[in-house]
Amino acid sequence: MRKKSAQIALGGLFSALCVVLMFMTGLFPFATYALPALAGGMLVAVVVEMGAKTALTVYASAALLSLFIVADKEAALMFAFFFGYYPILKEKLEKLPSRLIEYISKFGVFNAAVISAFLLMVKIFGFSEIAQEFGELGKYGIWIMLGLGNITFLLYDIALTRYISLYVHVLRKKILRR
Repeated sequence: MRKKSAQIALGGLFSALCVVLMFMTGLFPFATYALPALAGGMLVAVVVEMGAKTALTVYASAALLSLFIVADKEAALMFAFFFGYYPILKEKLEKLPSRLIEYISKFGVFNAAVISAFLLMVKIFGFSEIAQEFGELGKYGIWIMLGLGNITFLLYDIALTRYISLYVHVLRKKILRR
């Protein structure tokens, strides 16, 4: 019973932290991608301490709250479509049998998420100004941005790996006093 209460309390705390970070996108519009990435990074502690199931619950609650109450819908969609669940999925992808399959899967997940979020923003929510931003680059603008996004994703994946290691080997001991 005590463990379940701790899970609920910690899950609620981390959901709130994620949503607070997402709210900050309204204060710092230039952080539309950085703050959802940081919010997703909060889930590393939940995965390590309580497992993927609890982390998925925290992700789902933070993503739904963000979609409904955060002003920057682009940031909320990026959290919901990628940054929120990727730290949870990362562990599973890194257990694949070969490094090649691992990276193909990681990049496949990233590209599917980004393309889906982009199409949803433009086609469903009518954020046509996002598509118009590529107009200056011509018809290849979207492909250039997707390529740059993939390079950024690779750097994010490396940074997330290092953050997980830092959490497990240093921060966890200091925070939990274990």
